[in-house]
Amino acid sequence: MSNDIIANMITSIRNANLGKIKTVQIPATNATRDIAKILLREGFIEDFIDNEQNASFLMLNLKYQGKKKKSYITTLRRISKPGLRIYSNHREIPKVLGGMGIVILSTSGGIMTDREAREKKIGGELLCYVW
Repeated sequence: MSNDIIANMITSIRNANLGKIKTVQIPATNATRDIAKILLREGFIEDFIDNEQNASFLMLNLKYQGKKKKSYITTLRRISKPGLRIYSNHREIPKVLGGMGIVILSTSGGIMTDREAREKKIGGELLCYVW
């Protein structure tokens, strides 16, 4: 078990996508809640439930389309790791698939997408790519 909560969340979502599983249970922290809110707002997941009885876990309902259950999340990749942090200013934030995907950043204004960080002109630590 690693101490990287975000990598554990990404791996759980990626494994659920491979198995076409609808619901994923992940540890609930402020960072995972913020990332789940971004994934919901950007349309990559259907919804998430912050369970009141067991406040230590979040339940994510993944979004699939069609009879073959094609996932809306095709690629989810961790950028910055505990051993190698990757930072970027607002001018150097990478664009994913020409703006079709998103980069999730941890900034001084909280966890946000690449578009929001460019609008606010703040940089930060690049957490993950989603497309």
